[in-house]
Amino acid sequence: MGEVTVTLNGRTYRLECGEGEETHLIALAEYLSSHVDTMQQKFGQVGDDRLILMASLMVTDELWETRRQMQDLKASLAEAKRDRSAADETTKTVQSDLAARVSAAADRLEMLNERFVGGGLDAEEEIARPRSRR
Repeated sequence: MGEVTVTLNGRTYRLECGEGEETHLIALAEYLSSHVDTMQQKFGQVGDDRLILMASLMVTDELWETRRQMQDLKASLAEAKRDRSAADETTKTVQSDLAARVSAAADRLEMLNERFVGGGLDAEEEIARPRSRR
């Protein structure tokens, strides 16, 4: 079991933590201590309990704001996924329509080719043939 000593508002506290969690616990305590110091500078020495409570409420407010932002990001991500899905469907529809149009154009070209070549005239003869006889 790990153990650390932290100082908040000039008072020292000994805390136990899991093995290997000492550095993390010290960082958390220093973060809270910076908020306690801010409250102490702003309101003066109003008592340890009150300073620690106000600092804890500030940290909790930060946590709640972060949670709200995370929920907003999750909603934005879900919307982006829906938009991408809709765009993918549109792309598939456009590709299918384009393929059908290309196929129809190829069929028409094939039909015209058969008409010129199948009718006894090749394309060069048809072009050379006078317009009035066509």
